[in-house]
Amino acid sequence: MGKTSITTNSDGTKRALSNRHVQMIAIGGTIGTGLFLGAGSTISKTGPSILIVYALLGVFFFLMMRAIGEMFYSDPSQHTFVSFITKYLGDGAGRFAGWTYWIGLVFVGMAELTAIATYVQYWLPNLPTWLIEIIFLVILTMINLIAARMFGETEFWFAMIKIVAIVAMIVIGVYMAFTAFKTPMGHASFSNLTASYSMFPKGINNFIAAFPMVFFAFQGIEFVSITIGETKNPQSVVKKAVNETLFRILIFYIGALVIIMSIIPWRTLSANQSPFVQVFKLAGLPAAAAVINFVVLTSASSALNSVLFSAGRHFYQLAVDEPDNSWLKRNFGAISKNGVPAKAILISATLVLITPLMSLTHGLTSVFTIVTSVSSDMYIIVYTLSMLAHRKYRASTDFLSDGFKMPGYKITSVLTIAFFTIIFITLFFVPGDAIPAIGAIVWTVLFGSWCYFDAKRTVPVVK
Repeated sequence: MGKTSITTNSDGTKRALSNRHVQMIAIGGTIGTGLFLGAGSTISKTGPSILIVYALLGVFFFLMMRAIGEMFYSDPSQHTFVSFITKYLGDGAGRFAGWTYWIGLVFVGMAELTAIATYVQYWLPNLPTWLIEIIFLVILTMINLIAARMFGETEFWFAMIKIVAIVAMIVIGVYMAFTAFKTPMGHASFSNLTASYSMFPKGINNFIAAFPMVFFAFQGIEFVSITIGETKNPQSVVKKAVNETLFRILIFYIGALVIIMSIIPWRTLSANQSPFVQVFKLAGLPAAAAVINFVVLTSASSALNSVLFSAGRHFYQLAVDEPDNSWLKRNFGAISKNGVPAKAILISATLVLITPLMSLTHGLTSVFTIVTSVSSDMYIIVYTLSMLAHRKYRASTDFLSDGFKMPGYKITSVLTIAFFTIIFITLFFVPGDAIPAIGAIVWTVLFGSWCYFDAKRTVPVVK
């Protein structure tokens, strides 16, 4: 595609991402290591009932994406969905959501960088963790600094690797199920899903505990919306990307889980090993562990790549929203010649650089785990604020009656907000999740109050 086809926005960013890039970024955001590595753990808690959990959460994430998509459709010039929180809920709520989301992204980036080092050491056990982390962080930061199109191209191929792995597992699994393939655990069959079925085979508490686990597996699904400000034909692309969210969840998550539990009776499935590795090994692929390790390495790299892209845009937006004379706006509220918020990307990457230092001091690991959990819990609050912003949008003069509307808004909006609230409450019933949930509440009360009162204090007087 020639340069002449790339439109430059008024702020200097370029609409260089094509529909092909955005659709793959959407898939990449939907599918993470939670499926490849964590599915065994979630299955072990509830058995086949986990399909209900994934389906239910999939529906509500789809509705959230429709709400966010509707706002982007009406104003595709925005770079982040947090911009709409500022626009419709006020500067205080926007500042709280922006900083909360950005800090959360930094911790997600740190967690993904840690995971990358672990996966690389599968092949190179003697290579220092800190060196692996620095190499990958530098490469992915450079990709983000070059151009949005380079980021899109990289994500396209990262997502393609994940899709090939899932489709291969599904195709092999369907063949094994239809041929009643014999395994050490019995015969592969779809009847394994319904054999001695119980809604709560390990108690209702384990069923409830699966909800936040699956919620965090879906976390990052909103990344696709952050590409809209740099996408060609944004209104048509946002409709396609959001509408296919539910379809992707059904195929890639629920389809994969159905095959896994058909091949391996869920009670014999190892919770500590990737179910993909287990299925490929049963199918006779001796290098199954190495293949899936490569897939999860690309998955973690994809997640870090997206984090750097998203964090850069969010920090840039935070800077732009500051007063003209502020230090933050002067230093980070600018776009580079390449059409990217380079300084905002670099400050985000620099904070992620703390990870290699942590690998040298084991005492920080437990603190990092707690803080990461707190930041994850705060995402539920930010998602809820985006839904409340959507309600305000619907009541505003910006509302497009012929736009890309959230289906059944009057009912689905309330249900989605209520569902996110329930998910947050379930954290208090899961061992280990209560303390981070309390931390998220404390952060919201303290930082949220400061943002609210500071916004009130700095409101300009209208003469």
